[in-house]
Amino acid sequence: MMFIFFFLLLSLGFFIFSSSTTTTTTTCHRDHQPPSYPFIGCLVSFYRNRHQLLNWYTDLLSQSPTQTIIVQRLGARRTIVTANPANVEYMLKSNFTNFPKGRPFTEILGDLLGCGIFNVDGELWSMQRKLASHEFSAKSLREFTVKTLQQEVDDRLIPMLEEAAESRRVLDFQDILKRFAFDVVCKVSLGTDPFCLDLSRPLPPLVKAFDAASEISAMRGMAPVFLIWKIKRLLNIGSEKKLKESVNLVHESVVEIIRNKKENNSVNGDEGGDLLSRLLSAGHGEQVARDMAISFIMAGRDTTSAAMTWLFWLLSQNESVEREIVDEVKQVIDKNNIGRARALDFEALKEMNFLKACLCESMRLYPPVAWDSKHAAAYDVLPDGTPVRKGDRVTYMPYGMGRMETLWGKDRLEFKPDRWLDDVGEEWENRVLKPVSPYKFPVFQAGPRVCLGKEMAFIQMKYVVGSVLRRFEIKPVSGNQPVFVPLLTGHMIGGLQVLVRKRINE
Repeated sequence: MMFIFFFLLLSLGFFIFSSSTTTTTTTCHRDHQPPSYPFIGCLVSFYRNRHQLLNWYTDLLSQSPTQTIIVQRLGARRTIVTANPANVEYMLKSNFTNFPKGRPFTEILGDLLGCGIFNVDGELWSMQRKLASHEFSAKSLREFTVKTLQQEVDDRLIPMLEEAAESRRVLDFQDILKRFAFDVVCKVSLGTDPFCLDLSRPLPPLVKAFDAASEISAMRGMAPVFLIWKIKRLLNIGSEKKLKESVNLVHESVVEIIRNKKENNSVNGDEGGDLLSRLLSAGHGEQVARDMAISFIMAGRDTTSAAMTWLFWLLSQNESVEREIVDEVKQVIDKNNIGRARALDFEALKEMNFLKACLCESMRLYPPVAWDSKHAAAYDVLPDGTPVRKGDRVTYMPYGMGRMETLWGKDRLEFKPDRWLDDVGEEWENRVLKPVSPYKFPVFQAGPRVCLGKEMAFIQMKYVVGSVLRRFEIKPVSGNQPVFVPLLTGHMIGGLQVLVRKRINE
């Protein structure tokens, strides 16, 4: 087996270096596919562009008349990548049953997510979807979430930013937002407090293990030759050994939380308002509760923190837009008679349409999930005429879609929140959000698998951004363009190093 592993590596190196003088990464064939060769397909160009896959795919998609390309390479199944809304709607809605996540996808995340809702199809998915839909629609969960946000913002985030402003200490705001989100999602999902935002404490082992497991799982999906990570897993070496250790720690930690909650609930008779308590009270077993809880943590942690990180950076480059957000927050507060020291409530948050437009525009350019894949259950033909074979991987790409001139116009690369508003007049109350097709902007998926936590995510992001900007200015210390890297969720390489200043007129 070790011989096979080294043979694959040597073969890959041979093809890369022997072809180095005959290919480039900036050209594509007349049919708008990546440069390909017999037997190895586009493996050479894929390997060369492995650190910039998003931009490489986006360039190819923008040159394709249908905004669709076919990628075939040694060691991976045939892949169709599309930025065409008609194809996205067909996959996610019109012919939903023919495009499940599929075993190749669930195998990549299966070690971490198990049989959680984001990693299953068919009846198991349908059962969990109904259960989660019932819980997310409950008014009590919404109220519990807002209360948790208030506590985390008022008791931890704001005092931390005040101290940083007074001491002029540089903060990694991406890290702060990730810590904040992990605290919130653990309180809401598990009913436990990891105290991540307390910088005087070391990060809990659960957080470190979750980070490692997420990153390694994501790298599986971007591996030039899938067989390599599978061999490493079989031999329990390298990154796959670390993944196994990290996943074991995550699972053991969550199971321990579940058992402690069962014991406390039986002794005290208090079921709590968190999702885990609701799952246990409904009679679900330990493994189901564990896998669903882990899925909720993954969905609620990195997605919102990533979206907010990029929005704060974009606002630092567009001060007039930031000023408009501050004005809207102030006007909403005045209208709802909310004092400066009081927290924003749910009704006030619903009125902040310009802030929501800014969040949508930020996620258009830097989506928390840059791409998502399904696998064809049977032969099919996409609306643009692209044939799909049984077993093909079909990927739609929110990152690329946000950069298509055909979808967003010549100013597609500019940060313009007004594109989301019907009325861009001066009166904030007259600003109405435009209805935009979720298949043109599939950041929260669409169709039967549309994100159940979408509105809860907007509540959290509005609350945090509004609470911070009404009190502080967030100023990056570097003027360089940050680099977007797609793991399971999109991150900013090196974080977002900032100085915090108290807002003078507040």
